[in-house]
Parts: sequence; structure tokens; C-alpha cells
Amino acid sequence: MKITVIGAGKVGSSVALNCSIRELGNILLLDIIEGLPQGEAMDINHQLAERGVDCNVRGSNNYEDMRGSDFVIVVAGIGRKPGMTRMDLLKTNAEIIKGVCNNIKSYARNSNIIVVTNPLDPLTYLVIKSLAGQRANMMGMGGMLDLSRFKEHISTVTGISRDSIQAMVISEHGENMLPLIRFSSLGGIPLTDFITTKQSEDLTDKTKKAAAEVISLKGATVYAPGNAVATMVESIVKNKKTILPVSALLEGEYGYSDVCIGVPCVIGSEGIEKIVELKLNEDEMKVFDLGVNSVKNAIKSVSM
Repeated sequence: MKITVIGAGKVGSSVALNCSIRELGNILLLDIIEGLPQGEAMDINHQLAERGVDCNVRGSNNYEDMRGSDFVIVVAGIGRKPGMTRMDLLKTNAEIIKGVCNNIKSYARNSNIIVVTNPLDPLTYLVIKSLAGQRANMMGMGGMLDLSRFKEHISTVTGISRDSIQAMVISEHGENMLPLIRFSSLGGIPLTDFITTKQSEDLTDKTKKAAAEVISLKGATVYAPGNAVATMVESIVKNKKTILPVSALLEGEYGYSDVCIGVPCVIGSEGIEKIVELKLNEDEMKVFDLGVNSVKNAIKSVSM
């Protein structure tokens, strides 16, 4: 497998490291800043050599080198600063993504594409529309990252091993994300058996604010996004058919069409093989509706 990561900053390099450690394929780190992808590739290869991992990471400033990619991970763009929302990045990053899409058209049109750049859902939509692609092979990472934060907070509140946690986060990767308390469990036992109503509210609130807290403390989120992308790639490469929350183009599911939003999907060798429609209650659907409307409004403000 050839995996191209466009954007060799902290998150892009984390994606490259996580994918190579899992031995998912050879990695091309691509960036417009001369020296950056080459230096990151050297550093990662030094770790891989000591671990005996034979995947190779290469740095490049030339988009032509992405020819033949099986995966393209789109991380290019500016990141959030303290006090910013993901939507604050929309106009700047949309222009960057349009340029990236032009290069994908030229050199890697048939690849599987995973979008990481924020705001995640509208930019995933922009990529799909720009490339006139099929939704099965183009998706956004958001829900996987939110899920990692939700699981950590569940473990902290309950004191139960992270390994016992099954959980789900859907809707917008942003202000209207929806951690699904009702669909989460510990060792198959409903999460609601372990927590109070107040703790449930706190879990939801902390999950929504997790990224902003990390950014305020260290400037960026790095390791969890890299792991989230690698989990998605691994499910496709190994045809695991894992149910993962990803940003997908809806075509009637949940009552919506022509919008990308976080939903549970079966991810296998064909990419998004099925969107799982959960029976949301009235309160959950209200949040989901808010997320969809937020993304739709963002899409309207960006010229395709």
C-alpha cells in the first residue's frame, strides 16, 4: 500500500508514524515547506528502524510523487488557535483544500481519501464534490477523534478499564457533536448503569470541550488524530469491517441528503460499506439536526 499524507506538520507526521507503526504501507509525507517532510520522514524512519518495522517513510515537496497512491490523507491547512472554533478556519482552509483537490485530480484520482483538515464536515463535502467522487471512498476523520476523547472521559469517571468501553459519537465534528450515552456500554453493560444523570451531562460537555482544552495547554492536538486516521486506514487495508464513526455523505440516511456529517459506518475493503442508522430519540435528534444545519450553512458559504 502507498499512503500519501498531504501536510507534514504535527498532525500529518503523527498520521505517518501511526500508519507505519501498524505496518499499513509505505508513506509519502508531502508538504510545500522545503525540508519539513524530509526531516519528519528521517525522524520517523529512525524509530521504525530500531523497532524492526520495514515500512518506509519518504518526504517530498512534489505532488507528482503521489502517483499511484492507494490512500491520500488530507491534513493540509491552518490549525485552531486558542479561542477559535473549527468553523473559524472555514474560508482559509477551503481555499487550501481546493488546491489540494486539483493535485489529487492530476495524480491520485482513484485513491481512498480521508479528510482531517478542519472544519472537518464541510471540507469533506468540498473534497467529494470537487473530485466528483463516490462516498464509499471519501470520508472525514472527525467522529473517530471525538470517540477517543469520549472513551477517555468515560474511563476517568467510571474507573473502568478503557479496554471494556464501547461507545459512539456522531453528528458534527464541532460545536454540535453528539456523544451517545444511551448507545455506550462497559463490558456490554449499559453505561447508564454506572453513572448519574449529572455525570452523563458532564461527560458530554467534557467531550465537546476536549480539543479546546488541549489546544489551550499545548497549542495543538497531535497524537489522537494520528491514531484515529490509522484506525480508519487499517480497517480498509485489512477489510476489518469495523463500525467506526466517520464523516460520510448522506443519501437519505437519518432523513438528510447532500451533506457530510458524522455517522456510524461499516468500514471495510470497499471503504464505507454501510451507514448504520441508529434509532435516535427526540433529544438526540435535535442535536443531530443542529449539526446538520451547521454544516449545511457552512457549505453554502463556500463556493465549490
